[in-house]
Amino acid sequence: MHLWPLGVYLVIVVMLVVAMLGLSFVLGQRHHNRATGAPYESGILSQGSARVRFSARFYLVAMFFVIFDLEAVFIFAWAIAVRETGWPGYLEALVFIGVLMATLLYLWRVGGLDWRQGGGRVVS
Repeated sequence: MHLWPLGVYLVIVVMLVVAMLGLSFVLGQRHHNRATGAPYESGILSQGSARVRFSARFYLVAMFFVIFDLEAVFIFAWAIAVRETGWPGYLEALVFIGVLMATLLYLWRVGGLDWRQGGGRVVS
């Protein structure tokens, strides 16, 4: 096998990284002011703690978005290659979309998409 080019590349990359870090450490300026270590973003000094607690619902919505956004990528790729895949590809896409719809209905049914207090059930 011809793995020596990969080894040479790896050695060159490691040497380059070590050289860049070493030069920045040796030649870089050192600031010991109190304001240097303070967080600063967009011209506003921060106040309070950066440790803000979010509800688990925010993370659930983020996961739902990633899952369904990724599925949209798959459907788009299928739409690009629809002529090459033919009827078998069409049937597979229908099954795929059916599973997506079943998942969405399940999430809706169990209240995973409901933002009201009380777990998604309306109490009268």
